[in-house]
Amino acid sequence: MIGYVKGDLAYIAEDRVIVENNGIGYEIYVPGSVLDRMPSTGNEVKLYTYLYVREDQMSLFGFLTKDELAMFKMIITVSGIGPKGALGILSVMDVDSLRFAILSGDAKTISKAPGIGKKTAEKLILELRDKCDADDFLETEQDVHSGATSGGGGATTDAAKDAIAALVALGYSQTDSMRAVRAVSPSDDMSVDSILKLALKNI
Repeated sequence: MIGYVKGDLAYIAEDRVIVENNGIGYEIYVPGSVLDRMPSTGNEVKLYTYLYVREDQMSLFGFLTKDELAMFKMIITVSGIGPKGALGILSVMDVDSLRFAILSGDAKTISKAPGIGKKTAEKLILELRDKCDADDFLETEQDVHSGATSGGGGATTDAAKDAIAALVALGYSQTDSMRAVRAVSPSDDMSVDSILKLALKNI
């Protein structure tokens, strides 16, 4: 299949772009959040793609990061949500915001996406909650700052998770607690108390 398309950005429309590569223009549907980060036409762009195939349709959907593509693939596994619905969700919220909303059971925020009602949002939360974990956010933030991809972060993750639990016990929402702890970017030698003190400044 087509893993990604790299070429010159030839055209930008409301919900799609055309990327030219070796004389071929690939029409790729993208969410609004990706359109907002596109370069101007004529510049090179790389989009990670998903090829959607039905009997009467073949469509490419594109994203600027592998994380966005992975989340798109997760969303379309939810019955009742197709590729266009997934694009709608990723147009109104970024990947991290969606993960936070799923973990905190925030159907109201998810249902702001076009074509996604409250019941569908609740179904998405129910089916994807087990696929999202606090470690995803903490490890992602650590990777950005340290360049690490795996390993060596078990203690930090445990301390961070304990700090999140402590914030929730203090009355803060799961979403706010996770955001606050992630903003700390805890290092390997930080204790729960140290993380907690810094996290409280971020709420």
